[in-house]
Amino acid sequence: MATIGLRKLYYARLTEDTETTTTYETPKRLAGLINVEINPSIQKNTLYGDDMPLATASSISEITVTLETADIPLADAAAMLGHSLDSGTMLVKASDTSPYVAILFEAEKHDGQTRYVKLLKGKFDEGQESLQTRGESVEYTTPKLEGTFVARTSDGAWKMVKDTSDTTVATSWYASV
Repeated sequence: MATIGLRKLYYARLTEDTETTTTYETPKRLAGLINVEINPSIQKNTLYGDDMPLATASSISEITVTLETADIPLADAAAMLGHSLDSGTMLVKASDTSPYVAILFEAEKHDGQTRYVKLLKGKFDEGQESLQTRGESVEYTTPKLEGTFVARTSDGAWKMVKDTSDTTVATSWYASV
């Protein structure tokens, strides 16, 4: 699958994930999506017998996700990272705990279709900050968040993907997780 674009990042806080129920808050938009990296950690093992491989198995242990955006407003950073926000000031404490969130986005495919993606349960951590002075030319520095995603308790799912050229899908895709 070749993609030629990436846009419309949303996040939704996970409020409940039990064996029978999964609920989320309403997704909120984060403008200016630049890059998403999804890196599943796959553990592979092969069973050998009679001097040859007899069977192979694999499992996903965790999924590392890196988001790069043009900006992350403080209200959204606080919501995604478990910090407090009071009168426009975000207070970051060592004891803060990130909530589980889902992220939703879309990528334009080379064949004119759109790939819609939902990553269903992950926690983001403080990303590395790099700031620099302005020199002879302007160089942008953009925020990155790194997170670890896992399967949901309710159904074992960690990702949903839909490819379509139907433009009406976007409305329902971002309405809920």
